[in-house]
Amino acid sequence: MPAITEPKLISGNANLSLAKAIARRMSMHRGMSVNLVEARIERFNDAEIFVEVYENVRGEDMYIIQPTSNPANDNLMELLIMTDALRRSSATRITAVIPYFGYARQDRRAKARTPISAKLVANLIAQAGVDRVLTLDLHAAQIQGFFDIPVDNLYASPIFALDIEHHFKGQMADIMVVSPDVGGVARARELAKRIEAPLAIVDKRREKAGEIAEMTVIGNVAGKKCIMIDDIADTAGTLCKAAQLLIDNGATEVHAYITHGVLSKGAVQRVENSVMKSLVITDSIEPSEEVRAARNIRIVPTAPMFAQAILNIWNGTSVSSLFETETLVPIYEGMYQRP
Repeated sequence: MPAITEPKLISGNANLSLAKAIARRMSMHRGMSVNLVEARIERFNDAEIFVEVYENVRGEDMYIIQPTSNPANDNLMELLIMTDALRRSSATRITAVIPYFGYARQDRRAKARTPISAKLVANLIAQAGVDRVLTLDLHAAQIQGFFDIPVDNLYASPIFALDIEHHFKGQMADIMVVSPDVGGVARARELAKRIEAPLAIVDKRREKAGEIAEMTVIGNVAGKKCIMIDDIADTAGTLCKAAQLLIDNGATEVHAYITHGVLSKGAVQRVENSVMKSLVITDSIEPSEEVRAARNIRIVPTAPMFAQAILNIWNGTSVSSLFETETLVPIYEGMYQRP
């Protein structure tokens, strides 16, 4: 049965613009004003985080919108402390909406005497009092199993499929989807299936961490408009090298669709100076002014999808329906028209 109370949103400082966009979108769906719950989140002189919620949340269905992006530790602590504040204020249910799940790349022990930090973070979130997690494109699917609470993992590929069909209308026969590494083949194959395009793979060999010794292309990319797909672009070094390799192998254009634009350590300048015609990212991480100003970086919104997912959770209806491109067409009305 649907909840009696209305869903209530509260946001940390990590991505306030996305939280406001989700609230606006929910207002459109509900036909009534949905605002962020007023709260004060500040730091004491010793950098301790303090949270005060100004509105009554007793018995409410609460949704905390807070990606744990850079600075990851500060944003994670904000999420945990907000959760504790809401739990102690008698909120009935708390859902953590984490568009970008930090520490996700530490999902296994790569060598002896190292942590599995993603599991530790999952424990912290659950112990703080979160009842459910909503996230986007987890780096590793098995992280859902690290939680002892329900986890809904949304996918960016349906949005990317819509965007590709819109921007490459009439050119779809020339498109080839490329995985920039062997580990991302499943993700690339899934997008290729959605847009009915062939698949190629960039195979890279490392002599040591951070240094690529050799890169080769598996598949014929000559004469193709290549679209690389991945979940995270951090320094974008591998992405730019892979783009150059594809051009060297006869590709006519190279574009990249990346869910989470971490874009650290000169990544934006690296992308601007690369052969990539465009890098498309989502707003799961708050884009910096440098990212917004970049000539070949474009941002697609996730607010329509997150707003619908929150409403589905609140209503007790399916979230997995948002995995289908057809479901997102009306949600992204006006932005994309399918051919």
